[in-house]
Amino acid sequence: MGNKLKSPRNLLIIFTLLFGVVVVASISGAANITAINSIKIILSRLPFVGSNIDLSNIPNSHRAIILNIRLPRILLAFFVGYGLSIVGVAMQGLLKNPMADPFIMGTSSGAALGAAIAILMKFNLVVFGVGIVSVFAFIGALLATFIVYQLAKVKSKVPVTTLLLAGIAVGQFFTAIMSFIMVISSKDVTSIVFWTMGSFASRGWSHLQVAVLPILIGTIIIYIFAKDLNILLLGETTAQNTGVEVEKVKGIILTISALITAFAVSVSGIIGFVGLIIPHIVRMLIGPDHRVLIPASGILGGIFLILADTLARTMISPTEIPVGIITALSGGPFFIYLLRKSKSTI
Repeated sequence: MGNKLKSPRNLLIIFTLLFGVVVVASISGAANITAINSIKIILSRLPFVGSNIDLSNIPNSHRAIILNIRLPRILLAFFVGYGLSIVGVAMQGLLKNPMADPFIMGTSSGAALGAAIAILMKFNLVVFGVGIVSVFAFIGALLATFIVYQLAKVKSKVPVTTLLLAGIAVGQFFTAIMSFIMVISSKDVTSIVFWTMGSFASRGWSHLQVAVLPILIGTIIIYIFAKDLNILLLGETTAQNTGVEVEKVKGIILTISALITAFAVSVSGIIGFVGLIIPHIVRMLIGPDHRVLIPASGILGGIFLILADTLARTMISPTEIPVGIITALSGGPFFIYLLRKSKSTI
């Protein structure tokens, strides 16, 4: 099945689906912009093609809406979904647990606490075009991951069970601190809660510039270890016997996964379940080969989050639902399905 996915025909289908979803998302909203005009506006920004696109009959307001509001938001949703899904694949492969997700190391709790502190302190600074809340969220995510990793480390090894327990413990501790902040600062509760639900509202090109390169570099590094992840599925002892430096691979993948998650969370807030459900669906469709599973999950995760965000901003327009609610509504039942399935195999 993996070889079939690599065929030119199926690759064309995947990228056509992606382009179609981008177009649908770009025309969804209060402004009545046709699909043809939206495609023209998007193509006008592409190298070699853009100079041949005539936009003279398209209102400037429509161009501004697509290029300055909807397109950066769509692209950011894609790359966040892409990164979270690939991290989900890596964590599930590394921990040999289909219910692992990018936030298993307490990353989300650290990010939430960082954001809550910035909101409480009412910082209004902008760093590299991104608000200080996002910067504090990034620092919090990395801090939580570092603490979990150090707590889980036994000499030079990081046992999977210890890592999971440390992640749960640190996550709960950080969540408790955030809850305390919410209690003592009732005026800021709404802002903190909204951030922890995840949203792409008011996101622009500056957020995209901050997040895209680290996410892409990180996912490339994870892909380099695709063969090692395949071998690790056979067990750590077998992997060591075949020449895989298990602890080194584990450390690199955990570190890169934390970085990708931190950058994603810092620009979007906490968006759960994407890294859980997408890799599992793709694994059921194409099998466990990480050489195909990683890129396929990334693209499907990006498509899924674009659709979820489009639904979030149009379902009860003009009111916008946090996208994390949409992903939770999708992922909650799927998580229950996985739990029931795992119980039936015990």
